[in-house]
Amino acid sequence: MDMTNQATVAAAATENSTSTNFTDIIKNSVLENFGTDIALSEIIISLSLSFLIGLFIYFLYRRIFSGILYSKSFNVALIGMTMITATVIIAINSNLVLSLGMVGALSIIRFRTPIKDPTDLIFLFWAAVAGIVTGAGFYTLALIGSLIIGLILFFFIKGSTPEAPYLLVVHCGNDQAEQQLEQQLAKVVKKFNVKQKSVTAGNIEITFEVRMKEQTGAFVNGISAIPGVQSAVLISYNGDYVS
Repeated sequence: MDMTNQATVAAAATENSTSTNFTDIIKNSVLENFGTDIALSEIIISLSLSFLIGLFIYFLYRRIFSGILYSKSFNVALIGMTMITATVIIAINSNLVLSLGMVGALSIIRFRTPIKDPTDLIFLFWAAVAGIVTGAGFYTLALIGSLIIGLILFFFIKGSTPEAPYLLVVHCGNDQAEQQLEQQLAKVVKKFNVKQKSVTAGNIEITFEVRMKEQTGAFVNGISAIPGVQSAVLISYNGDYVS
């Protein structure tokens, strides 16, 4: 009977020891991976690299920008976003409690700045991702990834030279003038298609998208000389059109 009690006590002690050891392992793992101190060298390397990558994004954006109005403040914000994101990730990696608090705090932030050009959204997302990767300590991935992304964007945006589209807005007085207009366009432009057409009493307004052979004023003069054409206006645009 005494030996049975001793065996039971020994088994309970072993179970408690195993449970205690498992709990200690979890606690030690958390403490090792989420310390309270951040090495100064890590901070300097991460922020310096994030600044260099942000500067690379800044010069690339200024070089390949193809919109109408260049915004320097938006471009500078790309550098700031890269460094700020890296700072946040460094802090999150250093402390588990702080990381949970930051997740809750950042979840209530809403950015309502409108992004008109899809290319701006690519650069904005690139800056944020570069900051995350740099702050996490994946320096090689941040450098190689940024170089590859930059080369691809430069090649597809600046390297290619597509023909600039134009909008041709014409007011005609009758159907015959419209037919002659389309025949004339087929002869003098590379490509055209109707974007919008509205018909009222005695007036037909047609908006064409045209790809010019030669960018000369003689084209508009030739369209205006067609009998029945009341006016013709040629407008340059970036390819985005809402009818």
